[in-house]
Amino acid sequence: MVIAHIETKKREDFPEFKDLFDLVESFMGYLPNAYLLMADKPDLMQAFAKMSASVFSADVLDIPSKQLIALASSLSAGCKYCQSHTSHGAERAGVANEKIAEILNYQTSEYYEAKEVALLDLAFASGEVPNKATKAHFEKLKEFYSKEQILEAVAVISFFGFLNRWNDTFGTEIEEIPANYLSEKLKPKNW
Repeated sequence: MVIAHIETKKREDFPEFKDLFDLVESFMGYLPNAYLLMADKPDLMQAFAKMSASVFSADVLDIPSKQLIALASSLSAGCKYCQSHTSHGAERAGVANEKIAEILNYQTSEYYEAKEVALLDLAFASGEVPNKATKAHFEKLKEFYSKEQILEAVAVISFFGFLNRWNDTFGTEIEEIPANYLSEKLKPKNW
């Protein structure tokens, strides 16, 4: 089966990851093709799953904010695969489609509060290569967020730095569910 620039196996070929794949599917609504690519390297798959669980736990920063951070950093990096996943993930986390569609205008949009603007300023700046994050971004974040919340925000950005490179490099094919979300919910809003 080819879902990227290299061949991979099917979901059924990885019985050792059945429970993990089922869990991911229950969280996301589908199993990402990126997981099938990683599963050929079991140590990587296990480490990735552990990191994903840590990054997306709702310890001190809420899941909708984390999804918007992931979307902003993926938009900045240019990864279409991750943009489709994180926009769909934001909707699943309860973010309104209008707000998601306005993310490129977040600094002036009525849908974004000042504290979200500070988060997205950092996400967009740090998604670029070279990284454009500055001390000023962190000074602004400190007005709204604790150290622990800022650490979680940067963990999301860094996690998607890996995913952006992984999926863009492999040319990972976007699955039907996030592709349909983009065409049905965001494209009609001029996204």
